Amino acid sequence: MSILVTDDRFKNIVHWFEHLSPQTLDSIDAVYAMDAQFRDPFNDLRGRARIRSVYQHMFESLDSPGFMIHNVVANGLQAFMVWDFAFGLRGRVMRIHGCTHFVIDESGLITLHRDYWDAAEELYEHLPVIGTMLRWIKRRISIPA
Repeated sequence: MSILVTDDRFKNIVHWFEHLSPQTLDSIDAVYAMDAQFRDPFNDLRGRARIRSVYQHMFESLDSPGFMIHNVVANGLQAFMVWDFAFGLRGRVMRIHGCTHFVIDESGLITLHRDYWDAAEELYEHLPVIGTMLRWIKRRISIPA
């Protein structure tokens, strides 16, 4: 997909995520600041080495994980990136839709990476036991169609 990103600093970040693989993890120094903060529904950590371990774990525990970037809105040293994350898990293909808020420093390195996605809808509702319960709760509290 072709998206318009006018700031070269964010073009580099988008390219890195679109081509993320176990081999490209070695170039994480060109994307994240040494003391960057990373937060998603499961992690809240600081430091490039710990962030690298999140991606390493992703490649070790999921089949063919990858990001498809749909849109980037940048303003100064901040941007929001809308993405889909596809992966295989126990023979099932899964997809998570979300976005990331980035803050970069003057050299273009990420200092804050904050993911926003609905873990209940995108992940837990697809699990056998808990998914049934969550879908029932969702139906009970939503407005009737």
